[in-house]
Amino acid sequence: MEWSLENVREMVAGGMQSIRECEICAFAIAMCVLLLFMWYCYRVGREHGSSPLRGRYLAGPGRIGGVVGGFMSSDCRGRGKGKHGSMLEEQNGFAFCQSAECFRCTSAGESLNQRLYHSLQDYAKRYTWSGMGRVHKGVRDQGRYLNSRPTIQRPEVFFLPDLPSAPFFSREVQRHDVELLEQSFPALLAEFESIYHQPPARSGSSLPPGWKANSTPRGQWWTYYLVNQGTPLVLNVRRCPRAWRVLGQLRTFIANNVFGNACFSVLTPGALISEHYGPTNVRLRCHLGLRVPPSCELVVGGEPQCWSEGSCLLFDDSFLHRAFHEGGAEDGPRVVFMVDLWHPNVAAAERQALDYIFTPGRLEDKEGK
Repeated sequence: MEWSLENVREMVAGGMQSIRECEICAFAIAMCVLLLFMWYCYRVGREHGSSPLRGRYLAGPGRIGGVVGGFMSSDCRGRGKGKHGSMLEEQNGFAFCQSAECFRCTSAGESLNQRLYHSLQDYAKRYTWSGMGRVHKGVRDQGRYLNSRPTIQRPEVFFLPDLPSAPFFSREVQRHDVELLEQSFPALLAEFESIYHQPPARSGSSLPPGWKANSTPRGQWWTYYLVNQGTPLVLNVRRCPRAWRVLGQLRTFIANNVFGNACFSVLTPGALISEHYGPTNVRLRCHLGLRVPPSCELVVGGEPQCWSEGSCLLFDDSFLHRAFHEGGAEDGPRVVFMVDLWHPNVAAAERQALDYIFTPGRLEDKEGK
């Protein structure tokens, strides 16, 4: 091959033409990838856009986009009316579901187990089976796990196998969230005072707006929910902007499924909360003591503990537990701020799958299809 100026020009021209053709090809490929990505985002947005506060809490109480229903839990939504008329009863501004099919009222049985398995299959088809070993094992053998558990620990709805279990946990397992709650103690106490000393919601009621009276064998147990079974209660949230901001800063708060709750809890002197089990072992219940008079105690799995003002107590409420306040009227009520946090040994992939399976209303909706 002779090297001449003409040959060099031809080679350069050919190289430039090849580069232009490659650029066009690369541009076409990039556009295809971009379109595929936009289509994927659209699909994911449609699947998850309808659930309120999916993935995180917003900073202010006025930014609760898409949350409707006020005090009605989404566990009850869609079951308010049936052949026999209304199945919802309102008390002190809080809607109670009277349906035996409501999630919180449903005992674990074959019907629920089948719905759990179908939801897990839906999740795996849309996302992945990767990391789902324990969840799949738990869902597949749920009936056996629940029926064969020792009486000291028997979650009523869902048991995730191979999780380390103990009645009480060290604050170190959720250090960030525990420290954040304890730092927020003055703000949470002040906010409790503001909602607790409001006038009654209506004539004939002793409770201020938003408070719910719970059944107890003796004494009074009142709760003021900000999040009830994964659903924010809009009116209550608007009255508690500082508590709402604290929830938004927690890293392990269960915000997107029915196992997540946040509330102020009050026990009056002489009150007893009977022994009972929580619904699952995938969460740890955290109590921040706001007012703790003497003679108050929490017993979990046979182990007694006392609350302390400004400090958090972490426990697994799937263990048999009870609480009581044996003080006198002069001692005043026992008050805690309660939040549900993820068990530290539930992996991120498992949390995502459980959020999907136990999205508020998902299991009930499936039954009606």
